[in-house]
Amino acid sequence: MQYQSTRNSSVRVSSAQAISQGISQDKGLFVPTSIPVLTAEDIQDMCGMDYIARAKKVLGAYLTDFSDEELGACVQGAYQGKFEEDKVAPLSKVGENTYFLELWHGPTCAFKDVALQLLPYLLTTSAKKVVDGKKIVILVATSGDTGKAALEGFKDVENTSILVFYPEDGVSPMQKLQMTTQAGENVAVCAIEGNFDDAQNGVKAIFTDPVMAAKLEKHGMMFSSANSINWGRLVPQIVYYISAYCDLIADGEIKAGEPINVVVPTGNFGNILAAYYAREMGIPIAKLICASNQNNVLTDFIRTGTYDKNRVFHTSISPSMDILISSNLERLLYHLCGKDDKTLTSWMQALTEEGKYAIDPQMRAELQKVFWGGYCDDTATKNTIHEVFQKYSYLCDTHTAVAVNVYEQYVKETGDATKTVIASTASPFKFSSSVLDAIAPEKVDKNDFVTAERLSQVSGYAIPKALKELKDKQPRFDTCCTRENMEQIVLEMLHIQ
Repeated sequence: MQYQSTRNSSVRVSSAQAISQGISQDKGLFVPTSIPVLTAEDIQDMCGMDYIARAKKVLGAYLTDFSDEELGACVQGAYQGKFEEDKVAPLSKVGENTYFLELWHGPTCAFKDVALQLLPYLLTTSAKKVVDGKKIVILVATSGDTGKAALEGFKDVENTSILVFYPEDGVSPMQKLQMTTQAGENVAVCAIEGNFDDAQNGVKAIFTDPVMAAKLEKHGMMFSSANSINWGRLVPQIVYYISAYCDLIADGEIKAGEPINVVVPTGNFGNILAAYYAREMGIPIAKLICASNQNNVLTDFIRTGTYDKNRVFHTSISPSMDILISSNLERLLYHLCGKDDKTLTSWMQALTEEGKYAIDPQMRAELQKVFWGGYCDDTATKNTIHEVFQKYSYLCDTHTAVAVNVYEQYVKETGDATKTVIASTASPFKFSSSVLDAIAPEKVDKNDFVTAERLSQVSGYAIPKALKELKDKQPRFDTCCTRENMEQIVLEMLHIQ
């Protein structure tokens, strides 16, 4: 299996090279030259496997330059004993046809853990194959959850450093505290003035700057990424959609071959793209429902075929989705346009220069065969948290609630009663003020930890240990910079003149 750049199809690299490098030198993203297919027999066999065995099988189809022993060590290291649930990504049935795929049972209580506990193993194994001896510098832009999950995954990993940038006023208090108190000798965190798109654009610019690359080279270092622009971050996410389908069969909820729908709350498009790859591999997903908050650039794109980031940016109670430039959409477009790298590059150039681009009507029709898009605002999000808790005693975080609300819109519009998996992406206690405000607003306190305790009392849910332990930790990092100063901050963090 080789990987090619979305902006130059003639670029071909191994999976180890793609993971080590993170992004192509031409600013394109790496995608597999072909998508492996699971047979009905493969899926049936996987129904009898645990999550670790399923992960090894799926990853083995994509990472063909890894030996069985290497893959086994990576997957065991990532998942054995690291998650509250042995299943890693368990399903909870809520209602007649709906299942929550709970992706937040890892050490930082967010779906990013499933990939970012594994990525350090994939990256260090890859680096030994293709850049042995160089120190890997992980550069991350985060809208909240990726930063902490990446810091936790890479802390004190030999021969790596990790630097995380987050929007100063664009993450929840709990998310900020998780990052700024991070332990580890090889970690650094910096806020930036601006939003997530500013952080992401800054990181991409640093990645592809030849002057910066030369400075790192001189010191025996190279950049890589823990964002979902890195294939090594995206490929582990494919596993949990396949695993969910196998669990539905194994639990007798569906018959083998029966179609399901999947709903994903998404901003950067990586999590729903992973579901798309699972579908292309042979999992019978009828519809992928893309749920957005009021930063509804993806909803508009799916409905109209025009991607236009020229709009008001909203800071919401679902901050991990406060994004107007959805990087991973580039991968989907590359597949849908028949790997026409010139057309793809022209769209990305138009996005940079004009803030928008439009696909042709035929391609829009192909997109809409698979995807349905919807959005809701903060008020609807809180109402949904309240309704789901009242009806099912199930506590949603602010991102999962967006997915539930958009799913309800979809059912109302289409009447589709297909059994549906909803990606539940974070613990409600990461957003305790907003969640408690939805179910018992009179109990919200200015102190996030008091609020979390009250949320636990009202809901009967236990506060995850990792969040409870934050209460007595002191922040280590308090730096803030502008978008223009990010390169200088990186050099200072790495002690490079």
